[in-house]
Amino acid sequence: MGSRPDFSYVAKLMADSSRAAMLEALLDLDGLPASELAKRANVSLQTASSHLSKLVEGNLLRVEKHGRHRYFRIANAEVAQAIEMLTVIAPSAQVNSLKDFSRSEKIQIARTCYDHLAGKLGVLITETLVEKEYVVEDQDVFIVTKAGEEFFNSFKIDLNSLRQKRRHFARKCLDWSERRYHLAGALGNAILLQLFDLGWIERLPGRAVKVTDTGIKGLEESLGIDTSNLG
Repeated sequence: MGSRPDFSYVAKLMADSSRAAMLEALLDLDGLPASELAKRANVSLQTASSHLSKLVEGNLLRVEKHGRHRYFRIANAEVAQAIEMLTVIAPSAQVNSLKDFSRSEKIQIARTCYDHLAGKLGVLITETLVEKEYVVEDQDVFIVTKAGEEFFNSFKIDLNSLRQKRRHFARKCLDWSERRYHLAGALGNAILLQLFDLGWIERLPGRAVKVTDTGIKGLEESLGIDTSNLG
């Protein structure tokens, strides 16, 4: 095994249920303090701090200091992708209450997946971009067509700037709830941010998002998307 990466080290870090709960909570880009992560994992603050130290040491999380406060975030897009892929093959979570059912339903309709849009809405937008031939699939990535260049330019997304970033430009990400692909990478992130800036979507508690009245109209006019079937 000497010449191969020791992925068992990372697997052991993720295998603990409390640490897994913290990682899942942090798939939203917004950082969280140790006290909030302790609540999400249902452990004491002391126990949470011990878990977080291990995750930071293992390069799964990074910590940012803002004054007297410390916020934890997923270390990078690769870590987020690994968590999402494990979610795809993991058994479904048990729903034990009406509250859990409502949260699960909202998460599956539309959510953030680290820094891009996922769920039914993310898949619907991606498949519409493919249908309109704004992007085409090529193995594990999407390629923007000439028509797509014009569309994204009209949508105020600077593709040239995105291509300069040190990350995947337009990656295919398998959606764990839909079992179909949504668009990730720098372009996926730019679409998500633009939808927020336009007021077409807004955050709900946790990672869920919802389409606003403005978004219903905007998605229909710009992409011909009918969001009435998302509920």
